[in-house]
Amino acid sequence: MDKLREGMLQVYTGNGKGKTTAALGQALRAIGHGFKVYIIQFMKGYGEYGELKAAKRLYPNLIIEQFGRVKHVNKEKPEKVDYELAEKALLKAKEIVESGDWDMVVLDEVNVALNFGLISLDKVLEVIKAKPKHVELVFTGRYAPKEIIDLAELVSEVVEIKHPFHKGVKPRIGIEY
Repeated sequence: MDKLREGMLQVYTGNGKGKTTAALGQALRAIGHGFKVYIIQFMKGYGEYGELKAAKRLYPNLIIEQFGRVKHVNKEKPEKVDYELAEKALLKAKEIVESGDWDMVVLDEVNVALNFGLISLDKVLEVIKAKPKHVELVFTGRYAPKEIIDLAELVSEVVEIKHPFHKGVKPRIGIEY
């Protein structure tokens, strides 16, 4: 299988449901063509997400590594551990991207980690600049900063029109997680 001649930066952002799902769809498509995909999840530590179970079946072409806690991060007052986990995720992302061993690298919820101030924009920009030519980068999460949008070749905004959560419907297994 040939590697991509030229990988790009894709960004999935906005307030609607489906950003991680879009990235997972890209990953599945890539794996179908024999590509290797590494997904780093910022701010996620819940081990029962369906994508984690699927990744075990697609190993070694798909690896998902979580850097977060089960508990949601308080944007107004993140805990020390939230900063530490986000920094670890970013270091892992830099290592994986620079290695050039992976055809696609997804930084899931990286935009949220940036918006919450858990990691610095300069360090994320360094990861983008260090990307080998053939590596496809995919960033997800609300609040994508202008600097990243400007660098990306593909940006999709997912807009919420309606969501059952607002009617009190709890997240459903296999759909929201």
